[in-house]
Amino acid sequence: MKKIRIVSVVCMLFATLGVFANKGEKEIVKKSLSSQIYEMLEENSFEIQYTELTADVRFTINNKGELVVLSVETKNDVLEKFVKSRLNYQKVDVGIVTEGRIYTVPVRITA
Repeated sequence: MKKIRIVSVVCMLFATLGVFANKGEKEIVKKSLSSQIYEMLEENSFEIQYTELTADVRFTINNKGELVVLSVETKNDVLEKFVKSRLNYQKVDVGIVTEGRIYTVPVRITA
């Protein structure tokens, strides 16, 4: 009987410590860079003759937090112009920016 009391007190102690260990404030999760790019390219109005269009987008982020598109590697000129017009100099929320770092993101648009 004495062991049961000790075990139950220890269990209650661990449960109580677990509750106090959590932070009371919820942290705001920033959107990842790829999800921000996805939202910028999500609504498109051009017709796709193929079932799928792909491109590799190389860009950097300037000190103002804006995307600067360096190149779009694709065989489709319409897709290249679309990606450049939607992404170039758009503001993104990335936190600390390392100037000069070049990012590459694959883009795929399906019909």
